[in-house]
Amino acid sequence: MRRTLSLATAALLAACASTPRPSAPRELTVLVYNVHAGKDAAGKDNLDRVAALVRELDADVVLLQELDRGTRRSGGVDQPAELAKRAGRHVAFGSIFDFQGGQYGIGVLSRWPIASDSVVRLIVNPPQPRAGGNYEPRIALDARIATPWGALDVINTHLDASGSDSYRQQEVRTVRALTDALRARGARVLLGGDFNSEPQHAVQDSLRASGLRDAWRECGRGDSLTFPAAKGVKRIDYLFLTGSIRCSEARVLTNDASDHSPVVFKVRVW
Repeated sequence: MRRTLSLATAALLAACASTPRPSAPRELTVLVYNVHAGKDAAGKDNLDRVAALVRELDADVVLLQELDRGTRRSGGVDQPAELAKRAGRHVAFGSIFDFQGGQYGIGVLSRWPIASDSVVRLIVNPPQPRAGGNYEPRIALDARIATPWGALDVINTHLDASGSDSYRQQEVRTVRALTDALRARGARVLLGGDFNSEPQHAVQDSLRASGLRDAWRECGRGDSLTFPAAKGVKRIDYLFLTGSIRCSEARVLTNDASDHSPVVFKVRVW
């Protein structure tokens, strides 16, 4: 069930969510991965390698950025559907804008059924010019996953990549508002994606100030740098935790399937 919603409507739906708590914490494997529109840094198709990584990690939840669905540059392939099929997962896709006869956006893969998914547009002012003269704003995709112990809201986003923080700061205010609305109604929430900002930047300060916890700071091990994959120089791919959710392990993986390195987290959900 897919909707494009205003923030107020998304909050209203959250109020109806039933979230029974497990008697003991459940550990989930969560993968955050910008997959570069189905190509590696050299331009070779990467869907098989991304799906293989999901299977190898036995990932429960995957937050994917830069997905094509039916575009000419990707040969008309429905990448979200193909990844779901090859990895054996359920999928939700959120379109950012129409592109080359198809759509470009972000997605969530899940071991368990996705009860509903909704798109919230991250409005900026003035409107930002995009590829091909498009002015569609970026999005946050909220996938409500029907886990065996109740609903889990997974919010995926991909913030602006320009040099200035101006657009990102506007976008993240809406992301925060969505997350706050869900949390206020008792939902269990994970937020992640490609934020195109480093830990010391104002965007990250804003998220931490709202009570969101950077999972890497809680449990990260080794090198935290995620971009570029060939030789990381910055950390821009994140997972944020809320409430009683805790992280026990986080690692940046060595993998050449994209221009970003994938990040895997082990989180415990009550």
